[in-house]
Amino acid sequence: MKYLFTFLIAISSISIVTAQDYTDYIGAGHSEGITVISSSEEVGSEAFKTIDGAGMNSRLFETGRFLSQATMGADLDLINIVKNMDYGVWIDQQITEPVTYLQSEVEDIWEEYLDTLDSRGYEDPQDAFGPAMPELTSAWWHNNMVASDLIRQKVAFALSEMFVISSNSDLGGEAIAMAHYYDKLLEGAFGNYKDILSEVSLHAAMGYYLSHFNNPKAVPEENLHPDENYAREIMQLFSIGLYELNNDGTHQLNNDGNSIPTYDNADIKEMAKIFTGLGPGGINENVWWTDEPYFGLGTFGIDWTVPMAMYEDFHEPGIKIILKNDTIPANQLGLDDIDEAINVLFNHQNVPPFISYRLIQRLVKSNPTPNYVERIANVFIDNGNGVRGDMAAIIKAILLDEEARNGEYMFEQHSSRLREPLVRHMQITKGLEIVEEPGGRYWHNFDYDNSLKQQILFAPTVFNFFLPNHQPVGDIANSGMVSPEFKIHDTSSSINYFNAAYRWTRDWGELINSGRYFYNSDLVNDDGSIGGWDMYGFGETYIDYEAYTDLADTPELLINELDKVLTHGQLSDEVRQSLRDNLPNISWDGYEYGWERERVRTAIYLITVSPDFAVIR
Repeated sequence: MKYLFTFLIAISSISIVTAQDYTDYIGAGHSEGITVISSSEEVGSEAFKTIDGAGMNSRLFETGRFLSQATMGADLDLINIVKNMDYGVWIDQQITEPVTYLQSEVEDIWEEYLDTLDSRGYEDPQDAFGPAMPELTSAWWHNNMVASDLIRQKVAFALSEMFVISSNSDLGGEAIAMAHYYDKLLEGAFGNYKDILSEVSLHAAMGYYLSHFNNPKAVPEENLHPDENYAREIMQLFSIGLYELNNDGTHQLNNDGNSIPTYDNADIKEMAKIFTGLGPGGINENVWWTDEPYFGLGTFGIDWTVPMAMYEDFHEPGIKIILKNDTIPANQLGLDDIDEAINVLFNHQNVPPFISYRLIQRLVKSNPTPNYVERIANVFIDNGNGVRGDMAAIIKAILLDEEARNGEYMFEQHSSRLREPLVRHMQITKGLEIVEEPGGRYWHNFDYDNSLKQQILFAPTVFNFFLPNHQPVGDIANSGMVSPEFKIHDTSSSINYFNAAYRWTRDWGELINSGRYFYNSDLVNDDGSIGGWDMYGFGETYIDYEAYTDLADTPELLINELDKVLTHGQLSDEVRQSLRDNLPNISWDGYEYGWERERVRTAIYLITVSPDFAVIR
């Protein structure tokens, strides 16, 4: 493995090299001497000039870059289709694609599980616990591998990191609740932002997660007051943020040069009154003691797919004054209070730049310029037809903006983004040729949450896996920039990613696999004993190395082919030269499947652990 160590040494000056067992974030005291930058300090690959038009097909690489922003991953077939189209036309086609829903897939997987239990003699399959996280993550992976509504899936993923609920809570056993909530984000991806805000506010999963489900009005004599959790987060995280903004996302300043808060504790208390009285909107089949939902019914008995209902007797009466001067009148229905409050938030001047900035971060770049933010904020304000909050128009504007599409911006210091672990893995899986598992379904159970600090709908808090303004100590912070994803890129997760990528590129290591374990009393073990843990739904997906072995004899061709789908023409001279130097060393037949296959595996591995793959421009 001399060639491997040579390569890792070669990229040490442009990558993040970690070998300590600390879990502190890079730059937090255990990374002295480590320089974190986006990639090579050179502006591009001198030998091939893939983006500026010389050498390889610049349109193909630009399309790969476009699809890396617009989708969860793209293979060469899709890149070739889209490169011959106007991007705006393709986006319009995507907007009309039918929604690939998550809940129905979770239910299908769960039914398969119960059928498996029944077929293997399990005494009472209906007593099985679930559906839960295994079904949720498997359904999400399957949908993202087969869905045709590619942009919608990417935007819903982005929204799930903005309107956070998490199965890293008591919702972990409620896959239907989580999936139905995610489906609302899928619908909202091309809907209206106000509708997203309303749907989220009334969803029982959010109500349970941020504790405005069964949240009663004040009873002062019992020292009982409305829960303020959701009231705070709907302002801080979902709409207006902490400080008054200009339309370009910069802070407004008072006469002393300080940022101006958007709300205070009094506003939180008033907003909390509005979100009282919400309770279960429906009951499920577990409820035998009542035919109707009622305020105070616990989550065991509720139908998660029905919006929370308003129970007027538990709703705070009287006038509510929010954001200092907007009055919600007394003596109206509780749902009318909520609708008016959401309308006030939706029409606040902060919302267009606040939301535009976050969507740009999730799709294109971590540090959009104020001009970029303002251009998108203007589309948020008016889609051209007098409509505010049109998500389809907003997403299209983000993806087609000059800062997203003009290659000249790529070489500016602020024009990059660290791909988060889920997105990196999905790009590998969707971008490369693969051998699909038997059974017609993709599964996944990789231990992301512990190893790479991320799993779908599994954020540690309502603040997501990372904050939009996170600045890792060092060069990024010193440059006045942010890099949210570096929050979960520490000495532990970075090494674990290297190990995961190595496993994905070995013959014994699959890209995707899964299966749910259950105790099978009829299982015959190897030693002849009866009873033990069995698995259903087992399937594996591997990289199809044979699709690339014809290129292995000429490393340059192999490198170029992988550059198309993994790094979109951004493979640096340093990484290219290291590959050129080391791949020819793999040239003998001592490998189990031949040296050609070993060259392919090694090239894929070394590119996927390179900074050129991790950081997209």
